[in-house]
Amino acid sequence: MRDAVMFISDIHANYHVIDAQVDHAEAELGIPVTEVLVLGDFGFFNDDLHAFFRRKKRRFRRPVSFIEGNHEDHGAMEALVASYADVITHLPRGTVHDTGPWRCLCLGGARYMDAWSTPRGCEITEADVADCLVHAPDAVDLVITHDCPVGIGVPNTPGLEHYGQPGVPALNRIAEHFRPQLWIFGHHHRWHEATRDGTHYLGLPQSWVGYALMDRTGEIRSVRHEVPVQTSSRWRRWFGLR
Repeated sequence: MRDAVMFISDIHANYHVIDAQVDHAEAELGIPVTEVLVLGDFGFFNDDLHAFFRRKKRRFRRPVSFIEGNHEDHGAMEALVASYADVITHLPRGTVHDTGPWRCLCLGGARYMDAWSTPRGCEITEADVADCLVHAPDAVDLVITHDCPVGIGVPNTPGLEHYGQPGVPALNRIAEHFRPQLWIFGHHHRWHEATRDGTHYLGLPQSWVGYALMDRTGEIRSVRHEVPVQTSSRWRRWFGLR
């Protein structure tokens, strides 16, 4: 594998993890990273963003783009995206992002589950799905989402079984329309692989557990690598924010 795109998910405001995983790919594996795509839960909260990018004046070593997850400040998302456009690029729902030779359909958001910690702005809507289906089936090579389609075998999180199968039913229509070779997602905080109807699905864990690399030939590599993160308060750990 030569140079590659890094896919990583669920940063939860541990922004330093991105450069740490890039360093691991380049120094330990010898694979140059051309860009980083964050599959949601970057941690778009003003206090965290300001502390890291303004007060500490930190910048990422490689271009970083993201789709939104459920644990973001959706009420202020538009303003925050504009304010921090110098350090990270937002990939809106239903848009196609060119990464190397690959055309990547982007869809942030999630199924509305943990209502007491997740704003309604995160929900994937029928309009979002319609925006995706506007694209011709042959206009997309791979799909990146925060949540996943229903029925690809992602197990329930203990205690949330009453919500039914994990995933978003409407995403199955996107899978049927495009039949992409590859679909990468986060949200569920675990590695997961499955193949259905010719599409290979790859679920990523939290960013500090590992990442995936894809080169220009389409070779995909899952990399397990632990990065230390600071333990936060109990309520943030409960919601997956560490």
